[in-house]
Amino acid sequence: MPGIGCGNLGGSLPAIASLNASYSTSLSIPSPSYLFLPPVQRKAISDVRRTFCLFVTFDLLFISLLWIIELNISSSIKESLENEVIHYDYRSSFFDIFLLAVFRFLCLQIGYAAFRLRHWWVIAITTLVTSVFLVVKVIISNLLFQNACGYVLPITSFVVAWLETWFLDFKVLTQEAEDERAYLAAVNAVCERAPMIYPRAVSDGQFYSPPESVAGSEEDLDEEGLGRKAVTAQEKEYVRQGREAMSVVEQILAQEDNWKFEKSNDMGDSVYTLEIPFHGKTFILKAFMQCSAELVYQEVILQPEKMVQWNRTVSSCQILQRIDDNTLVSHDVSSGAAGGVVSARDFVNVRRVERKRDCYLSAGMATDHDAKPPSGRFVRGENGPGGFIVLKSSSNPSVCTFIWILNTDLKGRLPRYLIHQSLAATMFEFMTFLRQRIADLRPSLRPHHHHIQRDV
Repeated sequence: MPGIGCGNLGGSLPAIASLNASYSTSLSIPSPSYLFLPPVQRKAISDVRRTFCLFVTFDLLFISLLWIIELNISSSIKESLENEVIHYDYRSSFFDIFLLAVFRFLCLQIGYAAFRLRHWWVIAITTLVTSVFLVVKVIISNLLFQNACGYVLPITSFVVAWLETWFLDFKVLTQEAEDERAYLAAVNAVCERAPMIYPRAVSDGQFYSPPESVAGSEEDLDEEGLGRKAVTAQEKEYVRQGREAMSVVEQILAQEDNWKFEKSNDMGDSVYTLEIPFHGKTFILKAFMQCSAELVYQEVILQPEKMVQWNRTVSSCQILQRIDDNTLVSHDVSSGAAGGVVSARDFVNVRRVERKRDCYLSAGMATDHDAKPPSGRFVRGENGPGGFIVLKSSSNPSVCTFIWILNTDLKGRLPRYLIHQSLAATMFEFMTFLRQRIADLRPSLRPHHHHIQRDV
């Protein structure tokens, strides 16, 4: 908005009902559904590992079936068994390929079903032995001149062995590692019962200050609220969901030391991940902006329905209902990602906006609304707790820190690694559009270099 200074922007912000009480309440009473639910009891063997063991069993049965078919081609099974087993010849017998399948079956079932190993060394040995043995056998034997099984058995055995390796390395071990991190996070949350929002000392330049007083109940907040209030049971449920999302966002911010770095771009923006109990993997974008916090608040948080004018990662945003001065329900449609591999998704979210000392927060999560039921036009995605945070600089009002917390389930049958890659790329793309928007509004803030030094 050319010509509007920071002071005018600050004065134009909407009324935030009972800021001090709301701030104290969110710090003093963390969401019970987030903190106190016991972690789900883990299974003795995970579903993905059980599927792997089933595939290993299929490997043995399929190779056995092919060998039995081969025994019946030229003569009776009895005569063929006598020739291939009793009078075994490495150059002409298929019996060793069957034994190779038994070797894989025993090693993998003992290692990954009985002992439940979480390392790839067992399958590395079985695959290496299988590959070397089959290559040597095909080179020096005369199996290819006997019948079709001379081709089918070695090729099938080779391919299945490598499929087992791929499945274990990219599915079983990866999935179980993610599940283990989520479970440990849930256990820690339950063991700590009600962890402090601020487990360490907070300096003036950091996000929050300790609460100044003890807050009252949520009912007291509603009575003290200004302007529009939640009236119906459904509206109060939306308010509860918004407060729950805000509580989870604050917990994520308080655990910055536990954020796992994933990648960064040339502008200095960084994407992190964090396993959240009961919600799974959460992506966190952190960026430094060469503009006031009020300007980012105005463009990203205050006017979500106008974001489609400059943010090409979103194709539609519609406000379905304004519940109170802090809470609204929106319907959002995302653009396709990953070169069109990930199609457009639509989301119905409840959002809560708050202003607390030196920061602006917008937290939200998935909800339902009668005005936008799921339709066949889009796949309905589901967002976990997340949102936008804009942090003012304590020393320089012309810069700020922007944080985007994203926890989403895109639904559909998409590979997990593809979803994770597309989310990180989408977050970087969003920052490109946001910086361009700020540059268009405030030409004097157009960046002259790529790396922004932290000023907070």
